[in-house]
Amino acid sequence: MSKYFISTAIPYVNGLPHAGHTLEFVQTDVMARFLRLQGHDVFFLSGTDENALKNVLAAEKAGKTTKEFVDENTQHFYELKDLLNLSFDDFIRTTEKRHFEGTQKLWQALNPADVYQDVYEGLYCVGCEEFKGTKDLDEIGMCPEHKTKPEVVKEKNYFFRLSKYQNEIEKLINGDVLKIIPEKRKNEVLGFLKAGLQDFSISRSKERSKGWGVPVPGDPDQTIYVWLDALGNYITGLDYATDGELYHKFWSGADHRIHVIGKGIVKFHALYWVGLLLSAKLPLPTEEFVHGYVTVEGNKIGKSLGNAIDPKLIMDKYGLDAFRYYLLKEIPSYGDGDFAWQRMDEVYTSDLQNGLGNLVARVAAMSVETKFEIRNSKFEISTDVTKALREYKFDVAMASIWERIKKSDQFVSEKRVWELKDKEREDALTKLVGEIRQIAVDLAPFMPETAEKISRQFAGEKIAKSAPLFPRLT
Repeated sequence: MSKYFISTAIPYVNGLPHAGHTLEFVQTDVMARFLRLQGHDVFFLSGTDENALKNVLAAEKAGKTTKEFVDENTQHFYELKDLLNLSFDDFIRTTEKRHFEGTQKLWQALNPADVYQDVYEGLYCVGCEEFKGTKDLDEIGMCPEHKTKPEVVKEKNYFFRLSKYQNEIEKLINGDVLKIIPEKRKNEVLGFLKAGLQDFSISRSKERSKGWGVPVPGDPDQTIYVWLDALGNYITGLDYATDGELYHKFWSGADHRIHVIGKGIVKFHALYWVGLLLSAKLPLPTEEFVHGYVTVEGNKIGKSLGNAIDPKLIMDKYGLDAFRYYLLKEIPSYGDGDFAWQRMDEVYTSDLQNGLGNLVARVAAMSVETKFEIRNSKFEISTDVTKALREYKFDVAMASIWERIKKSDQFVSEKRVWELKDKEREDALTKLVGEIRQIAVDLAPFMPETAEKISRQFAGEKIAKSAPLFPRLT
């Protein structure tokens, strides 16, 4: 049994959760559930990034205090736990005392030779919370990620000597000591390294941060830069501040430290975070899985772009596991994928209602009418599903399970099982029940409610009829 730490990134709370946020939460949840089913000791951490300037500006626009604003929005993000059936072990808010103390401890753990003060003038994108060079902008001078024009900022800040760690980070990533998945994201990070690492600002003036955030130890006129602050959540959520048992078990003592992140923040996790940890002489993450974006008509979903979809609307119509299925099967694991209501209808009807739901209902109905011995075999997650998940290929894993469903359906039709008698019928149904039990086991990390319903229906000595797994859409 290995010890695993696995985390989502922490989203800004300058708006409500949207469908784009859900992909990362669900993918990380699948991995945590899978690892637990494999017998490993897992700590799954999620949380919210509440100290960013963009949160302060959004609160001002809403006519609320920053605290009131972030408290309200964070509650909506926390409610995704039940809405998406997430199994995280803890949820760290960056406004918590344990986070403030842990972030200041991390600052003080940095090698003093790596921190210096300088005056910096440059283009700043509030959306990215990052200074930009002209090469980082599009042809009309806009941030390509947020479609906004950066503002010119000049101030005296503390800087971190990231450039000092150029060679060391390059070796770690080239040698897969820090494994970045998929390969194209690893190559992207190596491209950043080839261009040369630049030192980066790790503080903001208290005036510019509007007094919101974690104060720099020993300098109350400066606030710790949101990226150092945010990245630290992975250890502050493990009681790093108090050198707690969780930190020793699931960070310094973990066999695997995994971050699941979006492609827009790979630079911060693979370069900034690693540099900070090297300077502080703390253990590094071992893997970073980088997913793409959920898009709407080819555009990234975003609060600022005005095309956000409330995930609750989707689940009210289709149900929780149907939405989880869509995210895992329809969104390419290594790239971007589109959400469309029409496609959701098609997937629900073909794959879930007429596929899995129909197979389970047919076999249950035939089994109720037939007396036969149910073999109490022990099932484990299929080898092909296990292999796919080890590579974070959620879509491949789902395709593998649905191939098993398709073959079972074909078996029923080709053998005309409903017409078989006596031992022939018993043998056919024994095979089908075994297949359905295997499908339920394979589905457990992906669609836990559905897997549980199937397992209960096909458990014990007698198989029961039940309500349709996926009712007709109204």
